[in-house]
Amino acid sequence: MLLIKNIYIFSGLGADERVFRNLDFSEYSVTFIKWLIPQKKESISKYAARLLHQIRTEKPILIGLSFGGIAAIEVAKLIETENVIIIASAKTKYEIPFYYRWAGRFGFHRILPARFLKKSNFLTNWFFGKTCDFDKLLLKQVLFDTDLNFLEWAINQIVHWENVTLIQNVTHIHGSKDRILPKRFVGCDRIVKDGGHLMTIHKSDELNAVLRKTINE
Repeated sequence: MLLIKNIYIFSGLGADERVFRNLDFSEYSVTFIKWLIPQKKESISKYAARLLHQIRTEKPILIGLSFGGIAAIEVAKLIETENVIIIASAKTKYEIPFYYRWAGRFGFHRILPARFLKKSNFLTNWFFGKTCDFDKLLLKQVLFDTDLNFLEWAINQIVHWENVTLIQNVTHIHGSKDRILPKRFVGCDRIVKDGGHLMTIHKSDELNAVLRKTINE
């Protein structure tokens, strides 16, 4: 009897399962992790511990997109997993571009209001690599629905992320044209050609094939 794999998915920065709508997980048991409201001055490691109650199976497969990949890494440091798959993300603080970490060190990340990122505009469309009107509309809806407090907290966690632990069972998938986390800063296992930061939307066919191979191998 073929066992169904249990997959827990961590969406991007305040996003939800809509960014995975073009991917096919029909043969798996999938749970989308719900973001919680961060507590005052809460660290990403303590936040990850509060997410554990949503994981109800042993040795799950974790999939994280962007900030969700960072959250998945932190969760994987607390429990035993079958595999951790991160997409357009980073495994340690050393894969966060130096200019983000530099901005965090001097507090420059607070100069650009987080509410600016909640609005779909030429800058967000360029960064996320959107290519058609439908993608832009979906991005606009996701950004609009993102909680501002969560967004500010998450950005602060990214630029101050201190993780240096490289977990052993991680598979890193990255797009060759990611503008938010450029490929030159990360050591990835699999590359999606011409994939941007939200390639779950605009490179879903290619990413589907890579994910299926990674999950089933």
